Amino acid sequence: MRNGLIAYKIAAHAADIARHRQGARDRDDELSAARYNFDWNRQFELSLDPDRAKEYHDETLPADIYKTAEFCSMCGPKFCPMQTKVDADALTELEKFLAKEKEVVTQA
Repeated sequence: MRNGLIAYKIAAHAADIARHRQGARDRDDELSAARYNFDWNRQFELSLDPDRAKEYHDETLPADIYKTAEFCSMCGPKFCPMQTKVDADALTELEKFLAKEKEVVTQA
């Protein structure tokens, strides 16, 4: 029954978007912003089934500290593509690479 209700909600939402109903994407946009900001609690609130979303999250990252983590269990902190922070070492490496690349292009 639960899965059927979720399927119904998804289908109805897709139809609203296809019909360009005003405000149909508002929740999607809010959820995208919550994902980008790693706001896990807001993601749970906005999901179609908040209890199940929290349950799935807690299966892989159960400790409370993970409710504020800036990564998920799929890639982990080391390989998270959503990380937007660049540390000094990464910036230095990038500058070295770009300088070397410029040298190669200039010599060609």
